Amino acid sequence: MLIICYLIILSFSNEAFSQSDTDNVCYINNQRIFFRLDSRWSDSQRNETGRMFGLDSLFMAKAFESGQVFTYDSILWEVERINQHIVVISKPIITTGASYSNYDVLLVDEENFDQPLVNRPRIFNQEGIGYNLFRNESLYSYSNDTAVFFLRGYPEAGNVFLSGSFNNWSTRRTPMTRKSNGWEARLNLFAGKYSYKFIVDGKWIPDPDNLQKENDYNGGRNSVVYVLNHVFRLHGYENAKKVFVTGSFNNWRTNEIRLNKIKDGWSLPVFLTEGTHAYKFIADKEWLIDPDNPDVRTDGSGNRNSFIGIGDTLLFRLKGYNQSTRVILSGSFNNWNRDELVMRKTDSGWELPYVMAPGIYEYKFIEDGKWITDPDNTNTTGSGDYMNSVVVFRPNHTFELAHIADAKEVIVTGSFNGWRKDSYKMTRINDKWVCPVFLFPGKHTYKFIVDGRWMIDPANGNWEENREGTGNSVLWIDP
Repeated sequence: MLIICYLIILSFSNEAFSQSDTDNVCYINNQRIFFRLDSRWSDSQRNETGRMFGLDSLFMAKAFESGQVFTYDSILWEVERINQHIVVISKPIITTGASYSNYDVLLVDEENFDQPLVNRPRIFNQEGIGYNLFRNESLYSYSNDTAVFFLRGYPEAGNVFLSGSFNNWSTRRTPMTRKSNGWEARLNLFAGKYSYKFIVDGKWIPDPDNLQKENDYNGGRNSVVYVLNHVFRLHGYENAKKVFVTGSFNNWRTNEIRLNKIKDGWSLPVFLTEGTHAYKFIADKEWLIDPDNPDVRTDGSGNRNSFIGIGDTLLFRLKGYNQSTRVILSGSFNNWNRDELVMRKTDSGWELPYVMAPGIYEYKFIEDGKWITDPDNTNTTGSGDYMNSVVVFRPNHTFELAHIADAKEVIVTGSFNGWRKDSYKMTRINDKWVCPVFLFPGKHTYKFIVDGRWMIDPANGNWEENREGTGNSVLWIDP
């Protein structure tokens, strides 16, 4: 089966393409051809799509039923499931035995898809910090929630578009405005990391004035920009030659994040991920806590570090234990440090506010040297000495299982927790078992364990086969 968006389609008017929701399902990016399919299409819409792009009904059905890849007519297709209704399938434009000219392919844009602008950053875990490196500060700016992108030159270009993670890599949604010395686009963006490219008369190019780039996994590079949310400042030390900042956000690597010299010291605007970060400055190899930050804690190894929190605060409480002399909070959120988070004694027990990113965390208290779980939290994982309390901070999904009234214990497990059998215990509320969780955007497979018996979610029609032939329920979390 040969599938190409032919140039001859250009001869049709825009009105001809606006007659159904199946329009503009095909687009080209980085030498791959993409088709966006929607299971909610009517029979007439599905037939129209098949007729227009040469997609037969068996092929489309297999695209929805498959996992990450499937083979059809000896062609390997990759599958990305956007949500429970929409899949995007793709294959390389050039396949063995086929040769296409540049005039064969039409870039059909996705403008008619009912999708909002993705102006929130995607969550990323590999990095805790980001900063911008432009050849000239005037080439990118951000103020009043608006980011201004600028492409120098290209006076002969007919049109220029800005495409990136902030607009689902749309090829038409964000046109740039011609200026006297280049092209400009403005977007409302939230703090975070974004990747992007410019499209100049159909040609994709990374930002030539942006030194921050990353692999686009298609043989090229994407430009990277950060919308910033914090400024590191060190006052004084005017005679220092170099000043760096290092901390938990970059695994304490030195000589990596260099501050810029300003009138009364040193400064660097950055983006920090949500959570609590430990840090220090290094001025000509001298390690310094931040003299302007009163939040200083020991790390258990004789070192004192400055701390900053980005995001919302969770108040940890341990009731009682009024006779104790020292209580420490320790958990997966601070690498189980035994000395760092000293709790404050109150009339009712002990407490400590802690800034955290959304997620699921394990923790314990260390009461006068003894490790204990939270007596007021029934949500635990593990057993014996390896039992930890579990807290879900800012959950974005709730698992529910109804009509299992006589069960004694129900657990939900899946790809999000390594299919552990001893965690994520559900709570019975009336006739329903529930478990709020935080899940990262993307695909998750899961099952319930009811009194030791594994079962898929009877209320979820989305499932896929597993190695045992018993099936797993499938859940998609949107960005």
